[in-house]
Amino acid sequence: MIGTVLIVLLILALLGVFPRWSHSRNWGYAPSGGIGMVLLIIVVLVLLGRL
Repeated sequence: MIGTVLIVLLILALLGVFPRWSHSRNWGYAPSGGIGMVLLIIVVLVLLGRL
């Protein structure tokens, strides 16, 4: 249950830092890459049953 909630929150955060919107255009790709990496780690942990 907590894994699903974390995945949904990280997907929303990933969409929020995507440099398509004007509030994050000058941030570049670094925030979306970092949040994407965290999302990947959470997904792997959920699939392995560790979270």
